Amino acid sequence: MFYQNRRTFILHAAGVCAALATARSAFAAAPLVDESDPAAKPLGYHAKASTVDAAQFPKYHAGQHCGNCRFYTGGAHDASGPCPMFPGKAVAADGWCNVYAPKA
Repeated sequence: MFYQNRRTFILHAAGVCAALATARSAFAAAPLVDESDPAAKPLGYHAKASTVDAAQFPKYHAGQHCGNCRFYTGGAHDASGPCPMFPGKAVAADGWCNVYAPKA
């Protein structure tokens, strides 16, 4: 791109900086769901599946965790990712909740 003068260059550079600043905030990671969150309590969400009391949650079985749940949409190697049970927030891949369903 060829700029006629310094003013044109500065205006374009300012526009690029503004666009990058906006894009950065758009890609910011969602906050993690807290176990005490009002949406997490009714679902029995635990950030670490290994801490789930199987007596209290009989649906839980060893080896179940958000990372292998069909509702978890994070990457296979991500520590956390989105779940439709908690819109706008991320769940720990090692977490578990009572809505757990194994991936097909």
